Amino acid sequence: MRLIVLLLLFTTAIQAQNFELRVEAKTIVPGKKIYLEYINELGKIVKIDSSSPSAQHKVLFRGKVKDQGAFYLVNFFDTPKPQKVLVILEGGESIDIVADGINDEEGKSAFTMKGDYPNVKYMLELMAISKEMEVKVRKWNQEIQVDQKQEKRIQAEFTQAQAISTAKIKALIPQMGSHLVALWATNFLPAEKEMASLVEIANRLNQARPTHPQVRQFVNNLQRLQGVNEGALAPEINLATPEGPNLALSSLRGKYVLIDFWASWCGPCRRENPNVVKTYAAYKDKGFEIYGVSLDQDRAAWLKAIETDKLVWKHVSDLQYWNSAGAQAYQVNSIPQTFLLDKEGKILAKGLRGVALDQFLAKLFETK
Repeated sequence: MRLIVLLLLFTTAIQAQNFELRVEAKTIVPGKKIYLEYINELGKIVKIDSSSPSAQHKVLFRGKVKDQGAFYLVNFFDTPKPQKVLVILEGGESIDIVADGINDEEGKSAFTMKGDYPNVKYMLELMAISKEMEVKVRKWNQEIQVDQKQEKRIQAEFTQAQAISTAKIKALIPQMGSHLVALWATNFLPAEKEMASLVEIANRLNQARPTHPQVRQFVNNLQRLQGVNEGALAPEINLATPEGPNLALSSLRGKYVLIDFWASWCGPCRRENPNVVKTYAAYKDKGFEIYGVSLDQDRAAWLKAIETDKLVWKHVSDLQYWNSAGAQAYQVNSIPQTFLLDKEGKILAKGLRGVALDQFLAKLFETK
């Protein structure tokens, strides 16, 4: 009898690790498959399964979750710019996904996901909050292109909207418990302002999932990030310039330096560049320098963006995308991102852009 009970418990545990994804694409690409991909702790995406859609445009993925819970992507047809849908699985899920299948001309697509699981529920709520902010940002960008004089008003509205969005996200996080969606939620919190919240999430997840590879990676990254707080000595970056030779960040000591993380493919970065150009022109002769760190992969695109946007300051890149040594040293997981250093190479401020950067520099150089 005891053996039967143990076998039943073992069978139940195995079943609890399984998942089932029922996927439907409204539009298909003839001859192409739909893929299931796994995201490892380093952010690398690995294809683990694939299936051709049925006549009803449907596929079924079944499997056993990795690492007692993991992040997956449903990749529709693996085109050059495919629609991908994130799925967070911990075992025991049975989820329905209906997606457009392809992106429109603007690179947009939509999907629905059904499943009564915390990871699904809170992931969709986070996406809705993020989408609301994206719509506002798109509107502000259109307004400022028409009338540059609206910049101060738009900056104030953006700051207020960002604070409201962050408050909504922080209100959800305690409800997530130790589910992996809490780890994903950290991507929506500005690290320079919400370090206490990030530490709380790290402690909770580390206690519940001490051996989980992505939790361990997050905890380690957070510890390194705490080393790039205001007042800390800025970590060294020493990457290649457009001309070829490396340029070390430390070689700029003696000036106030803005480390600007950006990329040619980053829309918000490119829209911010005209403001940065004006700021650099105003302060470059007063002991101010910019050290641009690009997260590009395409050297030609990087150089063209520098030329097109008239970015006449220092530039470096290792062309490693999010795996850039510079981005990893500063734990940058979204761009644009900035770090302002004093003459000794210590971090004065983080995340300054637009009006906020101009005001900070104006006050800084007024006292010199």
